[in-house]
Amino acid sequence: MKSMGTPVFGGGGRRLACLLALLLLAACGGGSGNLASGGGAGSGGFMWCVPYARAESGIQLRGDAWEWWDAAEGRYERGQAPRRGSVLVLSRTSRLREGHLSVVSRVVSSREIRVNHANWANGSAKGRVALDQPVVDVSPRNDWSMVRVWYPPINNLGTSSYPASGFVHPRALVAAR
Repeated sequence: MKSMGTPVFGGGGRRLACLLALLLLAACGGGSGNLASGGGAGSGGFMWCVPYARAESGIQLRGDAWEWWDAAEGRYERGQAPRRGSVLVLSRTSRLREGHLSVVSRVVSSREIRVNHANWANGSAKGRVALDQPVVDVSPRNDWSMVRVWYPPINNLGTSSYPASGFVHPRALVAAR
């Protein structure tokens, strides 16, 4: 796979301003909280996936990453097909105890997307924001229920596959009257 391109930040100035504020806070080491509480940047410029996904997507959900799928029910559109600006929710596993969130920056093909996310890799990349990273659908039915994610330390797709709940789309549902 080739290297990443330029990320796309859609959705207007408010989301971009919020994202920039979070990144500035992380760079300065401000903020507090953790993934479990859906908190913000931690000490030393650490960024969690939950506040990053919330800021970039505009989706206002709380809780651990894996909880977003159920939390979105009745509040936001959900689906198994990626759309630019949607949040990919990775399920909780023994390796991903809190799950993981990524925001779709672009759809490359029916089996590949690019995402922006935070705190995916270990080592020097841990707690950092990564932009326009490949994610590949490896599910047998091409339904995005199992994915492989770009892993920066090896500059390639990781060797592990992760179960995905689906995509939470930024369009809020209107309650029936």
